[in-house]
Amino acid sequence: MRPMRIEVGDLLRKGATCSHPGTCRDNLKCEAALWTFADVSGVEPTNNLAERQIRPGVLWRNGSFGTQSAAGSRFVERIITVVSTLKQQDRNVLDYLADACEAANRGRSAPSLLPTEPIPIG
Repeated sequence: MRPMRIEVGDLLRKGATCSHPGTCRDNLKCEAALWTFADVSGVEPTNNLAERQIRPGVLWRNGSFGTQSAAGSRFVERIITVVSTLKQQDRNVLDYLADACEAANRGRSAPSLLPTEPIPIG
């Protein structure tokens, strides 16, 4: 990978001096991170996992009329985060939401979204 790192770095530096340098400059700022997949075992060289994580939110946005208020936008952000987090942990979404509503009705804190065990990646 070393020759490829050098070549890509050289191309980014060259691109950073052209008439539209934005992307190249942005990538140069995190150049070392671009190669994490080569240095760390188990890290995929793609963003497929991240793409799969945001897909439900993208589908919701495309199939709805959006929100009508800042509070509605915050709700959508939060519920999508909760659902995604619970699915990663193989936890039941409806059970969690019922527990969260009950806690709110009783003036208690919502149940934790933190995992009780390490989550396998991939």
